[in-house]
Amino acid sequence: MQITKLCLNNLTRGKVAMPKLLSLIALMLTAGLMLTTGSARAEPSTSTMVAANTELENTERNVRDSSGATLTPEDQKETRRDVKITKAIRKAIIKQKSLSVDAHNAKIITRNGVVTLRGPVENADEKAKLQSLAEAIRGVKQVDNQLEAKNP
Repeated sequence: MQITKLCLNNLTRGKVAMPKLLSLIALMLTAGLMLTTGSARAEPSTSTMVAANTELENTERNVRDSSGATLTPEDQKETRRDVKITKAIRKAIIKQKSLSVDAHNAKIITRNGVVTLRGPVENADEKAKLQSLAEAIRGVKQVDNQLEAKNP
């Protein structure tokens, strides 16, 4: 309060230049805001806490995949034959309208004619269906079914 009176007195007497006065006012406003708001603390959001206890939490899978021990879509071979096999399997899966969204989004990795299927599916029937679709594609030598059924 005293600073405000001092600023006003000096302004009326012409002792303080306008830019300096504006700086003092900005400083006072900032200090006032800091005093009224107090210290801010980051707290975990409810969505983060909920995700830690749901199926959405997939940290373990991410660690497993980053270790290099399992195949990921980045391991897909870029040979014409392997790309053609992957494309044919994807088309066959997409045509099956009865499959879940998870099944439609299963990872398909083809390396030298060996197909790896990964990701979640609704149940064991979908897991078996995706494997049979992959085995029916010409050029597939073997199918490594690593699909994970949510409901056995």
